[in-house]
Amino acid sequence: MADMQIVVASKRVEPQYVEMMVPLYSYGCERKVKKTLSHLKGIYSVTVEYDQQKVTAWGICNKYDVLSTMRSKRKEARFWKPEDNVEMEDVEEEEPSPSLPRKGFNKPSLALMKARSLSWKAWKKVFARSLSF
Repeated sequence: MADMQIVVASKRVEPQYVEMMVPLYSYGCERKVKKTLSHLKGIYSVTVEYDQQKVTAWGICNKYDVLSTMRSKRKEARFWKPEDNVEMEDVEEEEPSPSLPRKGFNKPSLALMKARSLSWKAWKKVFARSLSF
């Protein structure tokens, strides 16, 4: 339900082309791109031009949703037209960055890091010794 797009019923909605420049390293990448975009709702066809590193999706969709889905597979994906990329950067700057560190968050101590790497036998010895007092 979360990935559904809301389309206004009063306006005539027409399919659009979304052209993206996506780095493709092999023909396997081409299949991955086609599979990823073909599962989006509203996408009718996906064309991949391996020689030009160009992907064209056709359908009733939001072009920013298509690009964000494509970036989940290829981080360097961008719109074919440079002026569309400027609009995308403006949208990204408005959103708060989730990678900011939380207040009061400390790195785990070295003892905890070592404790996570203990084997089952080592854990049994630790608990056997702690219960023996």
